[in-house]
Amino acid sequence: MTDNEPKADEPDAPENASEEPDVKDEPSVTKSAGITIPLRSLMIAVVIIALVGAAGALGWLDVGVQRKLDAQGRQSVDNAHAEKLALDYAVNAAAMNFEDINAWKVKLVAGTNAELKEKLTQAATSIEQILVPLQWVSTAQPLMAKVRSGSGGTYVVDAFVSVMTKTVQAPEPLQSTATYSITLDSGKDWKISDVGAIGGLIGEK
Repeated sequence: MTDNEPKADEPDAPENASEEPDVKDEPSVTKSAGITIPLRSLMIAVVIIALVGAAGALGWLDVGVQRKLDAQGRQSVDNAHAEKLALDYAVNAAAMNFEDINAWKVKLVAGTNAELKEKLTQAATSIEQILVPLQWVSTAQPLMAKVRSGSGGTYVVDAFVSVMTKTVQAPEPLQSTATYSITLDSGKDWKISDVGAIGGLIGEK
């Protein structure tokens, strides 16, 4: 056997031994048990999770904002309702006619709670003794009403009314502005529990 002859026990040289092994284009993260997760897929999953978390946070934020807007909307509606009730009451209370004093008495206590109704009924009986001899006639027009305060369902409203009054002593109508401080309770069917200007006009009891 010459030196140029290949030895029988030497393995054949691998084909393309000079070529580099195949390298995958996409790097990967190798997990245990032989599971391989492409790095790009892992990054996409992380981005998706982040987006889902952000969407959830925005959802809760949106719910909070909506609740706040709903509360503000309800408050605005309640304020408007309180102002309308107060202004309607003020107009009816300011309009008097000595020839139909009983109609005024009915309007004076309309929408009031039991305690205030009793107080105003007694006061109206006393002031009747003044209105009739003076032949008092007054008409009223609403000007405006504004909630001064509102908490716990109780609203205090300032109502302004333009009043034209004439009496036997002043037959030419005199214009004035009457101001009423009216308290309403939304939790008790919006009943009126206090009327400040009426108390000042007809006398506190």
